[in-house]
Amino acid sequence: MRLHLCVVGRLRAGPERELIDDYLTRFDRTGRALGLGPATITEVEDKKGGGMTAEAALLSRAIPDGAVICALDERGKQMSSPDFAHQLGRWRDDGRGELACLIGGADGLDASLVARADLTLSLGRMVWPHMLARVMLTEQLYRAASILAGAPYHRA
Repeated sequence: MRLHLCVVGRLRAGPERELIDDYLTRFDRTGRALGLGPATITEVEDKKGGGMTAEAALLSRAIPDGAVICALDERGKQMSSPDFAHQLGRWRDDGRGELACLIGGADGLDASLVARADLTLSLGRMVWPHMLARVMLTEQLYRAASILAGAPYHRA
């Protein structure tokens, strides 16, 4: 199952980019034998100032046809890392070939995208800066692959 991180905004070079690249490299290495990956990032940017509606249109074009959609939203479902890993495994085992994880801009995701999601996921009750949400998601993807592989990274 290929993973697509479809996100609003451009990430510059810096510590967040380094962490994201590291976790995605780890995910790809660990996930390959499990039928997970590769993971790619598609960044979209609304340069015309159309707000959440324009961002939603750009994100919609980045979602592969037939993909499972996981929308990150503060009002979404909170899951443990093992539960998230098992959800990824279920989608993979059900033959879903693509997973699109959506991260909106500063105002979040448009309601139309949240309504389309197969899973609306919260990273916790606190609100996180957009770039840290990317880091946290990529770490959880790597952790999920590690859990499914039976690797010792996750020590719960």
